[in-house]
Amino acid sequence: MIKDNQVHLNRAHVVADGLIVAGSYVASYFIKFELFSNRLPGGHLPMGIYFRALYFLVPAYLILYYMVQLYTPRRALRMWDEFMDVVKANVAGILGFWVILFLLKHNDFSRSMMIIFAVLNVTLATAFRIVLRKFLRYIRKKGYNLKHVLLVGYSRAAEGYISRILDNPQWGYEIAGVLDDFVPLGTNYHGVKVVGKIEQLGLYLENNNYDEITITLPLDDYDRLEELVAQCEKSGVHTKFIPDYSSLFPSNPYTEDVQGMPVINIRYVPLTNSFNKVAKRLVDIVGSLFAIIIFSPLMLAAAIAVKVTSKGPIIYKQERIGLNGVPFKMYKFRTMKVQTEAEEKKGWTTKGDPRVTRIGAILRKTSIDEMPQFFNIFIGQMSLVGPRPERPQFVEKFKEQIPRYMVKHQVRPGLTGWAQINGYRGDTSIRKRIDYDIYYIENWTMAFDFKIMLGTIRYGFVNKNAY
Repeated sequence: MIKDNQVHLNRAHVVADGLIVAGSYVASYFIKFELFSNRLPGGHLPMGIYFRALYFLVPAYLILYYMVQLYTPRRALRMWDEFMDVVKANVAGILGFWVILFLLKHNDFSRSMMIIFAVLNVTLATAFRIVLRKFLRYIRKKGYNLKHVLLVGYSRAAEGYISRILDNPQWGYEIAGVLDDFVPLGTNYHGVKVVGKIEQLGLYLENNNYDEITITLPLDDYDRLEELVAQCEKSGVHTKFIPDYSSLFPSNPYTEDVQGMPVINIRYVPLTNSFNKVAKRLVDIVGSLFAIIIFSPLMLAAAIAVKVTSKGPIIYKQERIGLNGVPFKMYKFRTMKVQTEAEEKKGWTTKGDPRVTRIGAILRKTSIDEMPQFFNIFIGQMSLVGPRPERPQFVEKFKEQIPRYMVKHQVRPGLTGWAQINGYRGDTSIRKRIDYDIYYIENWTMAFDFKIMLGTIRYGFVNKNAY
């Protein structure tokens, strides 16, 4: 029944997208030539020529949507990622259409109308998907369109999967239980119980109508994997495998094909790509220079306030660890009383720290104290976005205590970062901060950087954890 429902849903999805493409195109024609046109005769090509393009445009766009996997069932896909898939397909569609017009020498075909079409199509396609998500969320709460899942093997991977499923009921997964040979029957993890032994898998498959079997064996039990997969596939039930050592892999594994043998890179860093590095560096140069110019009056006022309210230098230079573990001097407006080297190494600033001056507290709370780092960015020691750099003594400490800590030094440190806009700033969990940093490093895109910068403007300047 689930499979039939999914087929019907996909067909409806395709039909709706086709109607949206056609409707957006027709609307863009009337916006361009009726709403904003001077309506002089002979001012544009006949309507029939424009509308004949729909015979090719609609199927082409549906193919593009298929290519970016908009019709592949991905219940856990975030709305932002789906929106970006719609944008990618539409950008490809417009560029392809323009190339075809150029090759056919249709120079009179309105390019501005096609831009209007693209904006309308992205807007309506996204709105449709938002409404569809809300509808699916509603019917799943009512018990429809659910996928019933049985887990095979109790492990860290099983616990992680259960937690994510329970945190996201809108995905429509319902976990029936776990089979395991070593954990006692009835063991409960957030309401999901161990219901039997792995050797009983065949019996459970025969007596129940599962939509998915998810194999989550512990690391020391992988010798049974091939047998279990064969058993699941024989029953015709869709089977997934979540490796118990997934913490070793990036969230988007980078694989290579070595003469037919798949090789998974333990860590994939998009910014090791030369083109990505150059593109990010250009954005850093332009962005930091723009920020220096725009914020210069504010920085001048901050400098005067620091100078007249406490003794000591205006700019505080502190050694931090940067790209490839190389130390550099990071600039900040001084927000503390002048201290000895031993006092500086006391630790992080905490709430009510007596070392912080009155003006310093304001500068820290509003993040104005960080603005001199625009100069660090301009000269290439830092980036606008990236993991925050740490002091040498803490790097030495954390690299021994926190797995994967040193991965953060594979990219330039940032003025702001994914961890910071998610609240992990100042005296907060360093482990959580590193998790966010590594996610950013492994999933970097230019769009992700802009998303973080916008998030910083919205959430990051005034922060409750900035003491």
